[in-house]
Amino acid sequence: MKEFIVSAIDYDKKVITTAIESGVDYILIPEEKLDEAKKLGRVKFITIDKEGNLSDNFVIVKIENKEDEEKAASLAKAGKKVIVKTTDWTIIPLENLIAQSQNIYSVVKNAEEAKTAVGILEKGVKGVVLETKDINEIKRVSKLIKEETEKVELVKAKVTAIKLLGMGDRVAVDTTSLLKRGEGMLVGNSSAGMIFVHAETEESPYVASRPFRVNAGAVHMYTRVPGGKTVYLCELEAGKEVMVYDINGNGRAVFVGRSKIERRPMLLVEAEYNGKKLSAVLQNAETIRLVKGDGSLISVVDLEIGDEILGYVEEAGRHFGMKVEETITEK
Repeated sequence: MKEFIVSAIDYDKKVITTAIESGVDYILIPEEKLDEAKKLGRVKFITIDKEGNLSDNFVIVKIENKEDEEKAASLAKAGKKVIVKTTDWTIIPLENLIAQSQNIYSVVKNAEEAKTAVGILEKGVKGVVLETKDINEIKRVSKLIKEETEKVELVKAKVTAIKLLGMGDRVAVDTTSLLKRGEGMLVGNSSAGMIFVHAETEESPYVASRPFRVNAGAVHMYTRVPGGKTVYLCELEAGKEVMVYDINGNGRAVFVGRSKIERRPMLLVEAEYNGKKLSAVLQNAETIRLVKGDGSLISVVDLEIGDEILGYVEEAGRHFGMKVEETITEK
């Protein structure tokens, strides 16, 4: 995830408190104001002294010519976190610097500039430094930077098998966000074929809704996390991020508040899409719902062979959660 820094060099308390509430990574303040600033909230501060020197291995380089660009590149390669300030906010110097180092941050004035900076060369800057007095602009940039999103292509797969497996250990993922109807997680016995499991947003005769929860399934299964990576469900714990998706494949990162592993009766669901297999081991309970091809929800206890359900397929295999171009067979 990109880093978000708000500049409060003139020490505006309203800017600082809004930045803290917006979940920034750092706030840039005058060195002599550090003790006072610490009383406003728990956040990391970068201090700047009267000579313009920054703490935490950061440096600022103003790009006015090719020599300045070369200086910034040299500092970044040496391990410095280089905050680049361009006189007319041109993209070319940033492209050149990003191509040479990952330690590049860009000064921006608004969300539009921030969006451009994080998308340059597809890789983008490591973070942005927002210079503004507009508290709404801070919130807009925070939404852009801190709420990581991705888009995946969901498929309509036909259920080919439903098999009772007996008892097993399953993971219920309680997030720190309220999930909406139509949102859930992608899980699978293989990362190449995952099934969409809906969040517990629906009321049931047996239990109240838990709109922050996805009863995701067996401990061994894969699920997706930010950056296009996967982890095993049993690896999720408080403070880690996991991706949730809506039925159109729009994903967002949320934080795990608690992961509950309990022994429950399980069942295996297998499906097929264009000759590719999708499968998941899920808890055998009425409250576990999948999403049908038409967007409606169906409990796993009502699922039948031939039903269409939403899922996800990919070509590459995985090695330590990273996509790799090699032949991997998982059965």
